[in-house]
Amino acid sequence: MRYFIDPFGCVKNQVDAETMMAFLNKEGWVSADAEQADVIIVNSCGFIESAKRESINAVIAWRAVYPHKKIVLAGCLSQRYFAELAESLTEATVIFGDKDISNIGRAAAAALSGERYERSAADPAAARVDEIENALPERPLLSLPGSAYVKISEGCDNRCAFCSIPFIRGGLRSRTITAIVEECTALLKRGVKELCLIGQDIGSFGMDRGGQELPALLAAISAIQGDFWVRLLYIHPNHFPAQILAIMRDDKRLLPYFDIPFQHGAAAVLKSMNRRQNAEDYLALLDRIRAALPDAVIRSTFLIGFPGETDEDMYELFDFQEKSSLDWLGCFTYSREENTPAYSMKNRVPKKLALARKQQVEEKQAAITTRRMERFIGRAFDVLVEEKIRGEDLYLGRLFCHAPEVDGSAVISSGAVLEPASFIRGKVFARAGFDLEVAPLC
Repeated sequence: MRYFIDPFGCVKNQVDAETMMAFLNKEGWVSADAEQADVIIVNSCGFIESAKRESINAVIAWRAVYPHKKIVLAGCLSQRYFAELAESLTEATVIFGDKDISNIGRAAAAALSGERYERSAADPAAARVDEIENALPERPLLSLPGSAYVKISEGCDNRCAFCSIPFIRGGLRSRTITAIVEECTALLKRGVKELCLIGQDIGSFGMDRGGQELPALLAAISAIQGDFWVRLLYIHPNHFPAQILAIMRDDKRLLPYFDIPFQHGAAAVLKSMNRRQNAEDYLALLDRIRAALPDAVIRSTFLIGFPGETDEDMYELFDFQEKSSLDWLGCFTYSREENTPAYSMKNRVPKKLALARKQQVEEKQAAITTRRMERFIGRAFDVLVEEKIRGEDLYLGRLFCHAPEVDGSAVISSGAVLEPASFIRGKVFARAGFDLEVAPLC
């Protein structure tokens, strides 16, 4: 029995795909390419409209290419619209969901036998985080060489007005510190060099048990011996635990890289989004981070075109964008999602206007990011090597300032052989766009 997984969506969904693969492998299935597979599994994303279309189109496309193959639609989209898709998306043999990943083998077997897979009536969300641990240490990795994502929590309690995640993945459920440290240790033994801690909001880690536990988690990971990086991704600004700054200052392996989704800079828009801070609070947080860790790199997200957003609000956002001097920025336009508080809000921004505003933000950010990257020229850093550029004496890798796949890269000039998933010491000698050019130090 052979399977092929076609993954969509965020890196949290990627960990879900890896977990599915671990369970399938454990049950005797074998990973194969789509041509050889008996079952094609589309691990879908249902977060915003464009992602929904992409996942549905993937199912339709696979059915067109392989009319007689079995196709399982799994993931967030099928969890959110299970009944609707089971009735309308006839191209899929089985609709699976994302809250019972340990049963992926049963769903795939049902697809092969022509039986109808019935989702459990009981919501297994409470046990959801345990599935990650049950799949270890066999979980395959779909990451770039040397890097792995470690999901420390599932779900979210923030209830931002635009966000559908609580309806798809449920409320916050944190894994135990012991289980996470065991996973990190197992990954390092497999040769992983970079551990990326992820969740919907890792600043909330432990709050479902009564308090913030991210500082304790970082202290526990810091006790692990070895040469590796730890990167923190997705900390909601309301829940940024200041205690982590001292821990990170004392252990250079805990990278001074922070992904903090501010979403906007206008007070009125932030209030409508159910974000309980404003631009002044955000700037104060950035000052605290940079005072404690002068090399700190900040990535953020802006959501443009939220209902009621005015030209005046955009001026406030531009002012915040300039003052915050963010190193990296992802910019997205608002997607109207059912069951969210924002769905029924009036004064919707026309799509064309939202896209024009997004382009303005991105143009301004290009200059800011270029300026921020200049500060690394002439300095030496550890570089994680990822791959060789074919036919060139060049390699691609990343510095601490580059998160996997979303930021720029380090372009390493070397006639010597460099091993992927290894660290070298290199000096940044130039900037090429958003990338940094690096020469290895002997």
